[in-house]
Amino acid sequence: MVARGPRRCGRTHDGGNRRAPPLEPADLPIPRTVERIGGLQAQYAPSACVGLWTPLKGFRRYLGGFGPSTTKEIAGWSGVPPTSLEGSLARMRLRRFRSEGGEVLHDLPRAPLPDGDTPAPIRFLPTWDATLLINERGTQILPEHHRPRVFNTKTPHSVPTFLVDGQVAGTWRFEAGRVRVEPFDRLPRTARVVLDDEAERLRAFHEDVG
Repeated sequence: MVARGPRRCGRTHDGGNRRAPPLEPADLPIPRTVERIGGLQAQYAPSACVGLWTPLKGFRRYLGGFGPSTTKEIAGWSGVPPTSLEGSLARMRLRRFRSEGGEVLHDLPRAPLPDGDTPAPIRFLPTWDATLLINERGTQILPEHHRPRVFNTKTPHSVPTFLVDGQVAGTWRFEAGRVRVEPFDRLPRTARVVLDDEAERLRAFHEDVG
């Protein structure tokens, strides 16, 4: 596929006339070019299927993964200036909250909103996980003192990490049929037991797909 270029709507790469199903918005490449539509500067993917993506769909997808979010955070992800976003966000049917600093937070109407005391489960993240990227610093998932261990000149694409209590606490790799974890600091015994259980489930997953 790399040699033949990206897939276009309605055509397969075998050169035949078989119709391929249209790409959904989630399947489109990362937006790279910018066009102005109705006074709103919006990003679009350089694809023949670009008509499937609209700014409002993109904003809803973002909030589905990262809401509640401020206008500034949505702008940082989308590349649309905050002043251009306000009108579109105002027209959307959203729930709105106030952050501790007084900023407006936008969220989808029926999106789950766990209580602040809800325990965060231990999770394994892959390379290039979006929650660790620079525009998501506000989530505090990746403590800044650990950032150089995840992103540096040798690993600009990041490394696989795992979360304990909602924050990156170490790295992992699948090697010789095992998931090997390397915590950044000593973990509480209860957390280590849960981490090992989750690592076993991840190992079984690798075995199934391998």
